[in-house]
Amino acid sequence: MPKAQARVQEDYNPTTIQLKAILHYATSRIVPQQSLAEIKISFDVLKSMGRPCNFLVFGLGHDSLMWASLNPGGTTLFLEEDPKWVQTVLKDAPSLRAHTVRYRTRLRDADQLLLSYRSEPACGPEGAHLRDNVECELALHNLPDQVYETEWDLVMIDAPRGYFPDAPGRMAAVYSVAVMARGRKGSGVTHVFLHDVDRRVEKVYAEEFLCRKYLVRGVGRLWHFQIPPSNDSHTSQSFC
Repeated sequence: MPKAQARVQEDYNPTTIQLKAILHYATSRIVPQQSLAEIKISFDVLKSMGRPCNFLVFGLGHDSLMWASLNPGGTTLFLEEDPKWVQTVLKDAPSLRAHTVRYRTRLRDADQLLLSYRSEPACGPEGAHLRDNVECELALHNLPDQVYETEWDLVMIDAPRGYFPDAPGRMAAVYSVAVMARGRKGSGVTHVFLHDVDRRVEKVYAEEFLCRKYLVRGVGRLWHFQIPPSNDSHTSQSFC
């Protein structure tokens, strides 16, 4: 068989997880949280990469099998706040990789955290780090080593919960993803997707840490950012 023909067959050969996803969604009445137009933004980026990617997803849910199937051969890792929900989802989709995250923040403190981080050196953009950074309340300091040691090509922020005062809110997720993206050592940008930007906190934190100048597209309630490493951003006084 000619190499070109073999390559075409390989490209169109569905993986096991893709077949599982087709079967799952074909027999389920539950649909993903995002709209088709919103999903297509992430899908188009994954497709354009032309290779298996490192894909970090904040949130585990009915759409998780879909995200993993869109990145065949790559690493797709989910971070979820509720350990019981992790068990529930993995019971039906045991091939997914998921870790439980403990958040220190509460949505009701979002405004105060935005003010106080500026006076905390451990939160500043210059030399910012996450692992063991207990001084900065916005830093996710106790994630699994894999999260810190992997350079993520894409990050989806669709969790944790952020619709009632005692919910963790997405403040720490947005801040921590900004730190990860700025600390990237490899070439290229980090693609960051933030859902629920119709909510005030998501929008305010996105503009503070992910930066309006890096926003490349928005559809529905989803924003897509392309964030370069900090050595390419020409600033050390602020994230933007």
